Amino acid sequence: MGLQIAFWMLSAAAVIAAAGVVWQKNLFRAALLLVVCFLATAGIFVTLSADFLAAAQVIINVGAVAILIIMSIMLTREVTRGSPANRLGVPAFFLTGIVAAAIIFAVFKTSWPLSGDLPAEPTSSALAHLLLGAEGFELVIQMGALLLLATIIGAIVLLKENK
Repeated sequence: MGLQIAFWMLSAAAVIAAAGVVWQKNLFRAALLLVVCFLATAGIFVTLSADFLAAAQVIINVGAVAILIIMSIMLTREVTRGSPANRLGVPAFFLTGIVAAAIIFAVFKTSWPLSGDLPAEPTSSALAHLLLGAEGFELVIQMGALLLLATIIGAIVLLKENK
């Protein structure tokens, strides 16, 4: 019962944070709400016994993507407002409603087989061994981290030259 309550509370937090990302006028606050949405999604994965997905969500989305977005906003001058309102807001709202209705229809008309059993053991150790073991992708992961670091250093150098 406690996991179900946590699931629904985290789901509500993720939806509210996602709506805040869309409706927030301040770009920095929208990025912080995006971090909250990512963390709530990781919490949902934990309640579903998907520990590896939760760790990947925190490491990749919160640790890399969101921090990169926040750093980019902080390095950019005079960015305080998000995108201004335009004349396509009403058609976008109706199109979003049609897509949401189609998704809700598909969710309720699909028979979802459920398993009452929890995983016998955590999945993270087996997946970590496959990714980072002797025949894994450790070198590729390290190269991606170096590429991200080089991009951040390049952005800082380019911004320093303009002053």
